[in-house]
Amino acid sequence: MNNKSPFSWQHRLPAIAFALLCLAFSPSVLAMSGELDLTGSAVGMLTVAIFVLAYVLVMLEEKLHMRKSKPVLVAAGIIWGLIGWVYVSNGMPDAAEHAFRATLLEFSELMLFLLVAMTYINAMDERGVFDALRGWMLERGFSYRSLFWLTGGLAFVISPVADNLTTALLMCAVVTKVAEGNHRFINLCCVNIVVAANAGGAFSPFGDITTLMVWQAGLVEFYEFFELLGPSLTNFLVPAVVMSFFVPNYHPKAHGEHIEMKRGARRIVLLFLLTVATAVACHTLLHLPPVLGMMTGLGYLQFFGYYLRRSLPRELERQRTHYQKRGDLQALERLGSVVPFDVFNRIARAEWDTLLFFYGVVMCVGGLGFMGYLAMLSEVLYNQWDATWANVFLGLISAVVDNIPVMFAVLTMEPDMSHGHWLLITLTAGVGGSLLSVGSAAGVALMGQARGSYTFLGHLKWSPIIFLGYVASILVHLWLNAGSFALH
Repeated sequence: MNNKSPFSWQHRLPAIAFALLCLAFSPSVLAMSGELDLTGSAVGMLTVAIFVLAYVLVMLEEKLHMRKSKPVLVAAGIIWGLIGWVYVSNGMPDAAEHAFRATLLEFSELMLFLLVAMTYINAMDERGVFDALRGWMLERGFSYRSLFWLTGGLAFVISPVADNLTTALLMCAVVTKVAEGNHRFINLCCVNIVVAANAGGAFSPFGDITTLMVWQAGLVEFYEFFELLGPSLTNFLVPAVVMSFFVPNYHPKAHGEHIEMKRGARRIVLLFLLTVATAVACHTLLHLPPVLGMMTGLGYLQFFGYYLRRSLPRELERQRTHYQKRGDLQALERLGSVVPFDVFNRIARAEWDTLLFFYGVVMCVGGLGFMGYLAMLSEVLYNQWDATWANVFLGLISAVVDNIPVMFAVLTMEPDMSHGHWLLITLTAGVGGSLLSVGSAAGVALMGQARGSYTFLGHLKWSPIIFLGYVASILVHLWLNAGSFALH
């Protein structure tokens, strides 16, 4: 989410357009989640201005050398402080408190889910999984173009099961290991991974939080999500084909060194898969939030880390005897540098700036929604616009504003839409975030993981191509699922 130094209107336009659109309509609609309609008040206009200013500072991160979490954290505090002041003045402090706690709960589930995913990624990295994968790819002689398609294809295939965020983090870790130092190629691959992961997550209830919300609301059945497979694949392939022509057909040189994973590496990968399976089972079988399964999976990793620490002296002695018999002096030197595995060290290495940025964004948008802006926007769109154009526009909005509150606003409004239109908003909210690096959890997380290589501007220059994929996916959905647009 870095920007070049000039403060251009092109970079401010999406956020400003959203704010002006909200302010242009009269405050005739009561806030759906709040007791007071503050959309036409001075306080409401001030909060929108604060939110826009915070996002401008986020986009200027590279120029200002200020982490992206700082402006949104302050903005969230000011917005909710103003809300609290208004509600206390009107003798309704409990309403604001309840809304804040509900928004905080929404963030907490997302943050804990992300924290566990980051911890597993860091644990696999520490155990040498990605180094070994990099060595395997180099030994196989994959060119940069092959790596581009391999990581993008895997992101599209894995994200429906492991969710788009976790998948993007995993593929990004592979790319940064294989193409270390080649910032242009890493940026291009990360753009492709974000698009692929978001597209793959759009046709599965487990691929994104918004698809989970639609599924839990009973608007789309589990098997009906797969009607979006064709449109999602189109959304990924159109920009990927274009971008692939800009990938150099370069073969990275092999280092010629033997890369050996540390003890427990394969078992940590299996534990990660088990964690994902536990999260899926919690939702499908127990109807509990998937974050429960993820946090349980963190417990798996902690128990395994305890086992690795307790058994380390015995294992070292066994391997030392083995290598002495073989006369492998290099292996003996490697054993001398082995340190015990510590889960909490892996947690500490998580990208906390990304997590705090999520907090700021969710709380800011939650505050604006509580004041009535998101509900007003949905009301105007579905009452005055055709549902198709409204859903397409909301997909574009999700590139600036997080798709979770956008989808929540639509679900709260409960517009009278056909099954095809509910699938359309599921598609557009899922893939619309690919237009900007800050438009999806996958993009934000990758900016933290590939800091300095994958940036806001680096993604922005490919946005026109990504937009072509966005339009193409919508047209494919309107063609393939034309029969589902009739109201029953």
